[in-house]
Amino acid sequence: MLVAAAVCPCPPLLVPEVAAGAAPELDEARDACAAALGVLAAARPELLVVVGPAGPEGAGRHLMGATGSFRGFGVDLEVTLGAAGRTAAHELPSSLAVGAWLLEQAESSSVPVEGLGVEETLGAGQCAELGRELAGRAGRVALLVMGDGSACRTVKAPGYLDDRAAGFDTTAARALEAADHEALLTLDESLARELKAAGRAPWQVLAGAAEGAGLGGQLLYENAPYGVGYFVALWS
Repeated sequence: MLVAAAVCPCPPLLVPEVAAGAAPELDEARDACAAALGVLAAARPELLVVVGPAGPEGAGRHLMGATGSFRGFGVDLEVTLGAAGRTAAHELPSSLAVGAWLLEQAESSSVPVEGLGVEETLGAGQCAELGRELAGRAGRVALLVMGDGSACRTVKAPGYLDDRAAGFDTTAARALEAADHEALLTLDESLARELKAAGRAPWQVLAGAAEGAGLGGQLLYENAPYGVGYFVALWS
């Protein structure tokens, strides 16, 4: 059963070594992520699953001990999912690598940790079913859900300016704030793809996991510093 969830953005810029001189710009987001992860630990989960967007090569289950790196972003930094030794699994997709980095900062090594990469092509129903399966994996399950909102909030955003982006992000933020799993499941898949909203599928996995859990929500951070919607939310 799902007992807690933290929702965090997944840009590699969250890692100060990757952001370099721009690192202070996301200090508030990092602090919010740390606060959310503290509540996850306090929920005493028996299993913690990091869920994030992934391409076909990174989709699926990643076992404890899987590694990821930020070499593709010019930084010789490697992370490990959980406390176990390295496994022979494929390298973690970027979103799960950022999640693993957040967990390392939170020193959440005492909890068994796994990863789940989710392709953006999965429909809401498929995502929800994945979430239900995750929630049934243990008596006390916690999720760290990585994902960004639209990447079209300004003319300098990765996807340029799209007038629909702010409305999409507002809808998503309010659903995350209210722990409204039904509202998350109504997020439009096609629109999310057009707006480059990488969080849609992971959020809908969370929605499936939260069914019947009776969790309340809190939005700890909401901003679009690079024209991309970043949210930090806590469900507990």
